[in-house]
Amino acid sequence: MPSDVQKLMEVQDADRHILRLKEEIASLPKKVAAIEQKLAGTKAVLENAKTAVKADEAARRKHEATIQELQGKISKYRDQSLDVKTNEQYKALLHEIQFSEQEIRAQEDKILDLMVNAEAREKKVKAAEADLKTEMAEIEKEKADARERTARDEKELAEWAAKRNDLRAGINPDLLRHFERVSKFRGSGISEVLNQKCTACQVMLRPQTYNEVKSGKVIECESCQRILFFDPAKEVAAAPSNAPHHRRRVRPKSDAPQAWFYRPSFQDHGEVLLVYNNESGTSSRRVYDFNNGREIGDVLVREGKYPLAFPEDMTDDTIRLNGNWDDAELESWGTEMPMTVLDLLHVDLQSARADANPRSKPRPDEAITAEHPAAR
Repeated sequence: MPSDVQKLMEVQDADRHILRLKEEIASLPKKVAAIEQKLAGTKAVLENAKTAVKADEAARRKHEATIQELQGKISKYRDQSLDVKTNEQYKALLHEIQFSEQEIRAQEDKILDLMVNAEAREKKVKAAEADLKTEMAEIEKEKADARERTARDEKELAEWAAKRNDLRAGINPDLLRHFERVSKFRGSGISEVLNQKCTACQVMLRPQTYNEVKSGKVIECESCQRILFFDPAKEVAAAPSNAPHHRRRVRPKSDAPQAWFYRPSFQDHGEVLLVYNNESGTSSRRVYDFNNGREIGDVLVREGKYPLAFPEDMTDDTIRLNGNWDDAELESWGTEMPMTVLDLLHVDLQSARADANPRSKPRPDEAITAEHPAAR
């Protein structure tokens, strides 16, 4: 294995460690925030319990003040009854005294209800205070653990970054630039060859390419552009000559509501992938860059099914591909389709080209198996 390729393998491993550590470091503040949010909920329960106790105390004082006021009225009415001249005046004062005594009993009943509730409210306050104390101790421990974990991760991240920089310094600059460009778009820039396949995109290699990789030559995958490497220890013995032939590529259904196409040239964008969806008398079109899967422009909607709605797209060099992802999944991709989807479409395109040109078709033991999950 060439030394540059070996170093790239180590760089890719370092990149994965760096990505993991960065994600973990970024997640720790969110974890602490979630912990503090939970603590805020417990504090709110305690505050509500204390507020209820204060409200009951205020209500009790109000009822007691009302009782004192009514007792004062009763005393006044009794004094007045000593000076009345007629029975009617005496009866009126007696009625006022009885009414005030009824009001006093009503206020005393309300005070009794508050006293009964007070015990339950006090228990609730004490329970909330105990919960808060326990949670605060747990949270302080978790926050300390998070700070310690962050410090360890940052130290490890610095070590991996330094190791990565040392490795990059000894790699051919052109090869390194290619590796980093492919890694940016596909998540990895190097791929192992197993059973004559690129293990990243599952495309079979041509015999000449396979032999060159085995000999130690630096070769890029024709399908996904990753740099290939070969481990002789993992080589699988060749299949017997009477092994069954591969199945032919599954052809897309002509009446399918969704259709994928490859265009070698589209407006000013070069190679693209087009996807059409027919629904309720209209059709929509999305356009993606063939090499990096990024969406180009906005979704276009027209009346009629796609062959009639977008006749300018149906050129002689357009190739129909297998693919079926529902609208919700397409929306979830955002502005860039997943690399797994892009690789499946790349594989299917190569298989479609092989079917269209029998002379260039690989032998059965070299063929691309195009029946993949996208052919649904």
